[in-house]
Amino acid sequence: MSLDVYLKIIRPTEVYSANITHNLGRMAQEAVLYMPLWRPEEMRFTKAYQIIPMLEKGLDRLKAKPDFFKSFNPDNGWGSYESLVKFVEKYLVACKEYPDADIEVSR
Repeated sequence: MSLDVYLKIIRPTEVYSANITHNLGRMAQEAVLYMPLWRPEEMRFTKAYQIIPMLEKGLDRLKAKPDFFKSFNPDNGWGSYESLVKFVEKYLVACKEYPDADIEVSR
């Protein structure tokens, strides 16, 4: 017979991170993506799975009217329609892969 003892600590691990310019906030707002992307805590969203439906719908909106959304491209060239689409696509994949991950944003 033997005795096995273990001490374990569960530490938060970052499973995804991304960055996008605030210059695309207006475009995101028009696609109904601003709140789930920039201010999820104000909607009481704390887990990735909670924003999946909003990201899917917003991405569909973006892709359905590219010319409309491109009209919100920043004049200074920092950010674009294409970069917002890619950002949302990648974030959506990550949310689906890690649905129980905590959402944390820094503005």
